[in-house]
Amino acid sequence: MDLDRPVAEKGAESGAEGRAGSRADRLRSRAAAARGSATRLALMALPLAFFAVFFAYPVASIVGRGLREGGTWHLGRTGDVLGDPSIRHVLWFTCWQAAASTALTLAVALPGAYVFARLAFPGKRLLRALVTVPFVLPTVVAGAAFLALLGRDGLADRLFGVRLDTSVWAILIAHVFFNYAVVVRTVGGLWAQLDPRQEEAARMLGASRLRAWRQVTLPALGPSVAAAALMVFLFTFTSFGVVQILGGPTYSTLEVEIYRETAELLDLRTAAVLTLVQLAAVGAILAVHARTVRRAESALRLVDAAGTAHRPRGGEKTLLGAVLASVALLILLPLGVLAARSLDPPGGYGLTYYRALASTDSTSGTFLVPPLETVWNSLRYAVAATVIALAVGGLAAAALVRRAGRLLRAFDALLMLPLGTSAVTVGFGFLITLDKPPLDLRDSWLLVPLAQALVGVPFVVRVMLPVLRAVDHRLREAAAVLGASPVRVRREIELPFVARALGIAAGFAFAVSLGEFGATVFIARSDSPTLPVAVARLLSRAGDLDYGQAMALSTILMLVCAASLLVLETSWLRRADPRRSADPAGGF
Repeated sequence: MDLDRPVAEKGAESGAEGRAGSRADRLRSRAAAARGSATRLALMALPLAFFAVFFAYPVASIVGRGLREGGTWHLGRTGDVLGDPSIRHVLWFTCWQAAASTALTLAVALPGAYVFARLAFPGKRLLRALVTVPFVLPTVVAGAAFLALLGRDGLADRLFGVRLDTSVWAILIAHVFFNYAVVVRTVGGLWAQLDPRQEEAARMLGASRLRAWRQVTLPALGPSVAAAALMVFLFTFTSFGVVQILGGPTYSTLEVEIYRETAELLDLRTAAVLTLVQLAAVGAILAVHARTVRRAESALRLVDAAGTAHRPRGGEKTLLGAVLASVALLILLPLGVLAARSLDPPGGYGLTYYRALASTDSTSGTFLVPPLETVWNSLRYAVAATVIALAVGGLAAAALVRRAGRLLRAFDALLMLPLGTSAVTVGFGFLITLDKPPLDLRDSWLLVPLAQALVGVPFVVRVMLPVLRAVDHRLREAAAVLGASPVRVRREIELPFVARALGIAAGFAFAVSLGEFGATVFIARSDSPTLPVAVARLLSRAGDLDYGQAMALSTILMLVCAASLLVLETSWLRRADPRRSADPAGGF
């Protein structure tokens, strides 16, 4: 017994130590969870404040003015508006054309995402920049270009006797033209970083190329494809210029109807009801997206994108040819029409329209400054908006890495709302809310980039989030166990993986800022308009000279966008990976 006693005592001591150890582990776990929650709340603080002040407040003010009069809410107007058969028709058309546009864009652009992500070919960087140009064009300009292609006496009418203007097909094709780059950049950005050896291993085990792609690569791309589909749907759901020009009097979206009720009929009550309907529809879409996509997100093996692209081989050559042909027909041809019109003044081809942009004499009082100065205005606004969008969107994406809680799901949905909210509403909201201290920004040039950044932030989040969530959490945990601070973990573990995604996000934010029109047209000062605003003003005036100057300015906008994105992407890549030399095959 005396011999057994020390053993029992040791067992008791060991058990006590084990319980103490487990309690200590639980305490450490709780402390780590508390630190994680505090970190997420700190990361969410700036994005929440930004959206509360520059989105929720202006939109709520506009809705309040429309539905409240004399201190009383008039909610009965909601039933009257929704009971109107014409409004219900507009709502139905808005939904189904957005769904059809999204499906068609994915079908056309996903092969392009593969080509730009996995294949190396000459001119790849330049072509990638060119496919982004449509995304920044004012919709009125693109509508005019498609009218020249598909309308009466257009190219299709002359060659094939086919007219598609005032038809749904013209609207759908134009939406593919605009949103092709969204899919190519969002999906292709992640696709380029997926380890190709995983798919090769499946093929070595007997899977066909199609089966290996369907069961290995496609699930990994799922969150990125869903993010691209969501952005395309929201953009087409709020489509304005394309539908107004190509749809004629037959077709109208909620955005077109809100503009008509606000700017033409001055019926703020109806516009407020339609804005609420639009927000409710977008909220439902975001809820469905959140429930379906998060289940598919998981840690992925990411590699340097520089080593994943290869020369086309076998059937890939045919795929490359098909993608290049589709890009030429859907994107380069409409852009070529714009450039050709800018060089076709009365009396023969020349630079007459471009020379007229250097003075205000030829604009009939349309501008206080020469239209050419709008290039500098657009660039400085776009740079400021990109910095704001990267700061706000980067913090938001870091906060959303952990998929937990209703608070984060609501926060995620809030970030996407600007894409589905009427730009007309946001622009008017800025005018009536940011006009007195402490937020009197009426005379500040920052008002424009702040509005543009609202649209850029969702792109930053949607591009960066799949990559951040794809980083194996065990790498973060191992670094933390070895004593790395949270800041160092993000800098040394996450940043190398997301540097490429950050560059893509910066390109998106910059492109969105260059082409933003709906809100900017209301808040840009008359002495410092942007390129899209200047183009729209010129198009609104009768006369060949004004129209030709609009085409010339649109061509300049195309060139500025392509050159800026090319410089931005090249310099960002070299900074993200200084060991990488120039890629003669045309890398990212």
